[in-house]
Amino acid sequence: MSTINSIGAVQLGHRLTQLREQTGRKQGELAKQVTWSPAMLSRIEAGDRQISDEELRMLLAAIGTREATELADALTRDWSILPRPALDHSDQELLWDAEQLANALLQLAVAPSVRPAFERRLQEYIEEIREAAKLLLRREHGIAFIGSIGAGKSTAICRATGLEVEGQHGRPSPVLETGGGGITLCEVHLRVGPGYGVVVEPRTHDDIRVDVEDFVDHLLRTGQTDTTDEHATEGFRAVPREIERAIRNMAGLNPTRTKGADGKTVRSDPAKDLATAIPSKRELVVELLTRMGLHRRDRRDEWFDPSIASNPLEWLKGTFERINNGRHPEFSLPMRIELVLPELMENIPELTINVVDTRGIDQPTGRADLESHLEDPHTVAVLCSSFNAAPEQSVQHLLKRAREIGNPQIDSNCAILVLARPEEALAVKDETGLRAESIEEGYELKSEQVSVALGPYQLDSMPVEFFNSLDDDPNRLRDFLANRVAHTRQEFRRQLRDILVNAEKLIENAEQEQVLEIQREASRHVSSWAKNNREPATVRSQIHDSLFTEITSAHASSVHAAARRGGEWRSLSYSHQLGFGARRLAVLTLRDSVKGFATLCETLSDSMPEAKELLSQAARLMSQTYDDLLKKMQLSGKTLYRKQLQEDTAMWTDCMQAWGQGSGYRKRVVERSRDWFAEKDRVDLEDELRMTLAREWATLLSRVEAIFDAD
Repeated sequence: MSTINSIGAVQLGHRLTQLREQTGRKQGELAKQVTWSPAMLSRIEAGDRQISDEELRMLLAAIGTREATELADALTRDWSILPRPALDHSDQELLWDAEQLANALLQLAVAPSVRPAFERRLQEYIEEIREAAKLLLRREHGIAFIGSIGAGKSTAICRATGLEVEGQHGRPSPVLETGGGGITLCEVHLRVGPGYGVVVEPRTHDDIRVDVEDFVDHLLRTGQTDTTDEHATEGFRAVPREIERAIRNMAGLNPTRTKGADGKTVRSDPAKDLATAIPSKRELVVELLTRMGLHRRDRRDEWFDPSIASNPLEWLKGTFERINNGRHPEFSLPMRIELVLPELMENIPELTINVVDTRGIDQPTGRADLESHLEDPHTVAVLCSSFNAAPEQSVQHLLKRAREIGNPQIDSNCAILVLARPEEALAVKDETGLRAESIEEGYELKSEQVSVALGPYQLDSMPVEFFNSLDDDPNRLRDFLANRVAHTRQEFRRQLRDILVNAEKLIENAEQEQVLEIQREASRHVSSWAKNNREPATVRSQIHDSLFTEITSAHASSVHAAARRGGEWRSLSYSHQLGFGARRLAVLTLRDSVKGFATLCETLSDSMPEAKELLSQAARLMSQTYDDLLKKMQLSGKTLYRKQLQEDTAMWTDCMQAWGQGSGYRKRVVERSRDWFAEKDRVDLEDELRMTLAREWATLLSRVEAIFDAD
């Protein structure tokens, strides 16, 4: 057990505590068995005292479980290629197999007689093992609930996580604030911590200032009857209602209702009165910011104190509502709120789970915050829909865009959650027009309809779960979520095991693999294919096409909000859309070639079984490097234009001045943006991006060809 000191006393103590507790013994009992004082064992478990090899042997022998024996083995291992996993990692043995095999591959690779192409194959296998192991080593997973405003995401989250307090008529009430939609200011994360608390990441003062400018625009336009104005006729708000509500609360400008002498309700709005008194936009913005007192709102967290409140969940509910509505005098407008809990998703053991309540979708556009969850291999995206609309258009739009950029995560990490009401399932009709006879039959019929709707995205087998927050057992939803996370982990294990199986075959046949004529024959086919596909296909698509599509489909008020912020608004981000456009351009350019290579490898494997392992490795290498290329192109597109967009104030001024000129605002912004991208500087940038794509493709082909020996 020579590696004890390198592991650390705290981690070892934590694992020893776990092993003791699994046996049901208390510290005093185990200490007595090994003839130690309880204080000594307590210090060892707390990590305050180093333990010698001999003491550890005694302690593990006294615990006497299989896990204790496995810990003794784990402590003797020397990790040189993969990071050492935590001592309580459930995949310790699989990762150790991967470490040993990677070491064996490395020893073969440095042998003096190895051929260059075979050495390249060995190195690629080592890198494959590293990347697959990295996914498995990380035990932090997210569950992101995504869906339209008012779908019921927050209520479902609270039911699944037990975040409920007693409400009216004995029914549980969610801790997260709920209503008819448009309630939550920002993304809300639930995570495990040392107790009950709320941690806030505030919006910057510049962001808040622009929010206030939007609100002031709304106030100053109130009462105008220009029905030719696009934002007026479509009924969209210049500022989201949840932000307006918070600004009003922070500035002390909430509308009031009183009974008049005639018994009728009289509504007064001090914000409108203030706008009448201060008609200057600039002065009104300053007045509101002054009233909000941002300099005093510098608190970032608050924690439950049992001496002040008796029920932590009641306290959490009240504190969250005050911060979310701008009623807490010490907190600013949040960009993100974290609710910290001592326990979360206990039915998902050994993993750290972060549950995310995303901002509701108010328009079917590609939002950066939502699409980042879809692209994270450690996040399960729960796509929520109301029953009758499932799968909602906003959900289908996200999946369509994910397919357009070749995002593989939607095949393994997404699920549909249909949030039903009691009467809806019984109203479903089958193909003959007969109504469902039971709720379960209604769910089954609706599930078939969902699968059909997902067919165009090749996702008809996506898991679908139904949940009625009023009546269904929350364990049903908890188990579904746990199964989706478990499926993600199982996929990580499968990928790593598949690589190890193929690597073992390569090692077993190392001598033959380097000299087989059939391998060289396969190499010649691949070399010929690479020669014919050296130049990327020419496509007419441009990087900004997706941006213009999203501008056209977004709310006019969102387009105006983005223009006011230099192209970066939470519902419409120019840089995000350009990153999406660059990745989409790469997919359109290379997709057929990548598919063609996979088909070639499959065909050659059938006719050359001796080369099957080599061709299998080549296909995996092509797939992985292609995915890396797409991510690189996405990042390039996101950053390439950013500086010029930020610095070109004239362009944004033109876009803002186009607001209020009658219908067609979005069309005017698209035309102004089109002119901007047509200028030489931007044309040169797109040419540069296409050259980057060509270079990356050439590098990819060279990497794949390098594992073949065509001599």
